[in-house]
Formats: sequence, structure tokens, C-alpha cells
Amino acid sequence: MCDRAIQQLSSEWKNAGVERGDMLLIHSSMRRTMRRLVKMGVEPDVKLVIRSFLDAIGETGTLLFPTFNFDFPNGVTFDINHTVSQMGLFTEAGRLWPGAIRTGHPIYSFAVIGADAGLFANVTNYSGYGKDSPFGIMHRNNAKIGVIDLPDQDSMTFYHYVEESLNVPYRYHKQFTGQYKDADGLETTRSFGLFVRDIENGVLTHVNPMGEILWQKGLYTGCRPQTGCGLRLISSTAFFDAVAQVINQGRAKGLLYENGN
Repeated sequence: MCDRAIQQLSSEWKNAGVERGDMLLIHSSMRRTMRRLVKMGVEPDVKLVIRSFLDAIGETGTLLFPTFNFDFPNGVTFDINHTVSQMGLFTEAGRLWPGAIRTGHPIYSFAVIGADAGLFANVTNYSGYGKDSPFGIMHRNNAKIGVIDLPDQDSMTFYHYVEESLNVPYRYHKQFTGQYKDADGLETTRSFGLFVRDIENGVLTHVNPMGEILWQKGLYTGCRPQTGCGLRLISSTAFFDAVAQVINQGRAKGLLYENGN
């Protein structure tokens, strides 16, 4: 029964646009998918969903999970081997998957499994969204970004990679310093950066309107949130180019951010 459920999910992911050999990042809300597994007659388990994605991308594919954790700026030690993902059980299962590689930024880390996971080994980027970050690796390899049952506002961190790449004026570089344990268990004091929104000037992230443009342009494939299998996909190259065009045209306000003041 589990194998049948895995195959059904795998088929649905493929219908949404997943292909063998893909490098694929998945943002997700798993609630509805878990309910769907129950209807298939199996115990709801996020590991089955991981297996279904691995089946869809095949042995030459690579699967990425956002294992973000936001405690480092609050004085909590980041331990690359043990700090849990705050992005849900699906991502935590990815972090704990046998052979998974975790990248080293203490706030925006990723767990990676599959054929090209080695590209992410020993990546400890200073800036969370920098060109040397996992976002940059995904962009250079034209990875696909997948989202299950979430709006852009609650999922598409890749927007901030584009914004940092173009050095938008409504964000700025901020440094955070704290305790950091590396893969060997060595604890040191380290500093990392983020390209954060300008809170003092009332900047609010507001990207859902841009998400609608991506649908209108036909750049998203698959299903809208809470419909069908719930998975939509976009290539990182197409995403970057579309968002960069909006920024370069001076149209970011209202499509990527709002000013709350």
C-alpha cells in the first residue's frame, strides 16, 4: 500500500512538472498531503513524501529542503549537526535523511540529498542570500523551486536572493554574531550576514502580487495552493529573470514590498 501511495504521489509531482535529473528545492505545508495519504489508506508519514520525490527525480536528481532556524540572532548556539529545522516535519526528516548534507549558514541552511549533493558540501556562506550561498548554487544549476500548498509570501525565499543580487535599496546588510558548532563539534564565536528589510522605514515583504505575475506569464506550472496535488514549480533562472526585470524597471514597490509608514 505504501509503494502504491509513493507511486501515486510521484506521478502527481511529474504531472506538475518534476522531471528525472532535476535539482529541486521544496517549500511545503504538509497538512493536506498528510490527509491525502490517509485517504490512500496509509499511515501519514513525511518520509513517504520524500521517497515519492526521490522516485520522481530519479537517481540523477537532487532534492533540497529548507532547514531554516531563526534562533542564532537571539543568542542560541547553532549546531550544524543537531539544530533542528523550524520549517516543519518534512524538512526535519530531510535533514535527518541518511547521507544528507547540511549547509552551514546558521539561519538559512539547507539539507541536500541526491546526485549533486556534493556541490553543497562544506558550503558555509557568510550572507544568507549571497551568490556563494545555496541559492546561488541553485541558480547556477537552474534548479527548480517547488512549493506545496503555500502562497509565495510564506515560501519563496528566493525573492531575497534576487534582491541581494541586485542590491535593492529597501533592504540592507546586517551582521549577526553568536556561538557556532561546526560538523566536528568545534564551538567558536562567528559572524554571519543577512540582507534584511528596512524595518525602520516600514518596509514589509509583499510578494504575492509578483507570484500572480509569474502565473500569468506561464512561468509557474502545476497546481495552485490547496488544489490538486498542491505543487507548483518554477525554474530558478526564469524566476530570477522575471523578478530582476521588475526590480530593474523600478516596479518593486507593490509587487515585492510595501511601505507600512
